[in-house]
Amino acid sequence: MIGLGRMGANMLRRLARSGIPVIGYDAAAGAGAALAGEPRVQVAATMAAAVAALTAPRAVWIMLPAGEITEGAIRALAASLSPGDAIIDGGNTDYLDTLRRSTQLAAQGLNFIDVGVSGGVWGLENGYGLMFGGPKGAIEGSGHYAKMVHNGIEYGLMQAYAEGLALLHAKADFGYDVAAVAEAWRSGTVIRSWLLDLAAGALRQDAALDAVAPIVADSGEGRWSVREALELGVPVPAISAALNARLGSQGRADYTARVLARLRQAFGGHAVSSPALSPKQR
Repeated sequence: MIGLGRMGANMLRRLARSGIPVIGYDAAAGAGAALAGEPRVQVAATMAAAVAALTAPRAVWIMLPAGEITEGAIRALAASLSPGDAIIDGGNTDYLDTLRRSTQLAAQGLNFIDVGVSGGVWGLENGYGLMFGGPKGAIEGSGHYAKMVHNGIEYGLMQAYAEGLALLHAKADFGYDVAAVAEAWRSGTVIRSWLLDLAAGALRQDAALDAVAPIVADSGEGRWSVREALELGVPVPAISAALNARLGSQGRADYTARVLARLRQAFGGHAVSSPALSPKQR
């Protein structure tokens, strides 16, 4: 297991606790210290040492951030592995990079397997949803593409929950206990889900969410999902809207809002508005 962050380390632990010996490596000094004492776990000092400790045919699983960090790790592994060995990329990788790498590594006789991993930090206890792809004889399917779509759906679901809970919070005259409503929705309703469980748990701790900065990162898969939808001509309004909401939370809509505000000022009292709107709405 190359990459011993929260996901990689917990996946390594789950394998080891299931009786499978595992060797781990992370370039960050001390990353493997938390694994000391875990049975059937060996932490290597270098990537080369981790590979050398494996028995052929070797299986090396990468859990690293997408981009150059993963690219560099694959280059280093390809130089030290032998035909018949397998590199497994479990990170959130653009499937187009996966297709390119698979072709390059196949020329060296290496199996490149892409695995979309879902389960987060709770996977150690609950297990992981794994979406595998790779060459026939190694695995069937297309893992990173499936994971991209999975996370695009996740974007839309999160956005819908957030908007609905925001409506409850805004209706001050009804005095909703938003945390209690979210908790009630967990039982028997058509919108119950693990995401709702997480939302209810967060609201139980702090229903006002005053300590949470209103900035939502986007991991990349929402963008890739929208890009793929445009290529295929498939409308994905919910995923697109959820991605735009995340980008807006990062301040990327600020300039747009300033332009709109300036235009509104420029129109002054001559702005055209719908007669159906009240002056306040205009």
